[in-house]
Amino acid sequence: MNLFQQNHCLVCNNVIQPTVGWRAIFSIEKEQLFCSACEANLKKIEGETCRICCRPFYQLDEKFRKGEWCNDCFRWEEDPEWQGLLEKNHSLFLYNEFLKEVIAKYKFRGDYILAKVFTADIKEALTKMRPDLLVPIPLSEERLYERGFNQAVALLKESGFSPAEILTRIHSEKQSKKSRSDRIHLPQVFKVAADSNLQGKKVVLIDDIYTTGSTLRHAAKLLKAAGAASIQSLTLAR
Repeated sequence: MNLFQQNHCLVCNNVIQPTVGWRAIFSIEKEQLFCSACEANLKKIEGETCRICCRPFYQLDEKFRKGEWCNDCFRWEEDPEWQGLLEKNHSLFLYNEFLKEVIAKYKFRGDYILAKVFTADIKEALTKMRPDLLVPIPLSEERLYERGFNQAVALLKESGFSPAEILTRIHSEKQSKKSRSDRIHLPQVFKVAADSNLQGKKVVLIDDIYTTGSTLRHAAKLLKAAGAASIQSLTLAR
């Protein structure tokens, strides 16, 4: 590759200034996918977080914390219907205004190539988790037609993993339009393929954003009932 070739940031489309020097000439550098400004706006989740949902505690008022849990997860876990279904969610980045715009471009405006931005972090996270099955949260047929691709499936494939597309989804109103209460009390929106072998398997669900945790828990509930030993999840944003 020409060291002086002008690469453009996948997010803002500005020219990425190449690293020039002896090290760049004599080594294989990691492909730069975004500029330094955009990279600085992508904030990894660090520090103390809720044991289940990965919510950073520094963003949370103490009155909404219950020991190792945030108040939301505490409420999920005290309900026998949902207790223990989602072992842990792992989120990579804070859902700030920058990431909100990136995910909107990726998810709603069909900018598939943005999946490449997250591949290194996804590979690192899933290598540590070592699941038996990677199950992307599905879209309904109507939503898939609108968007052109399933963003969770794309994230896995671009990161070099094989998705186990064993869940299907019933078409419903967009989750973003529902209140927390509406999401929690939704009827089951997923179906699991009849020929799925889940007995004793460690499953990781893949989605773009963790909000209330309702979508992931509905999927986890179905997979647990089908024999999965444990359910965790990985999302880009929290």
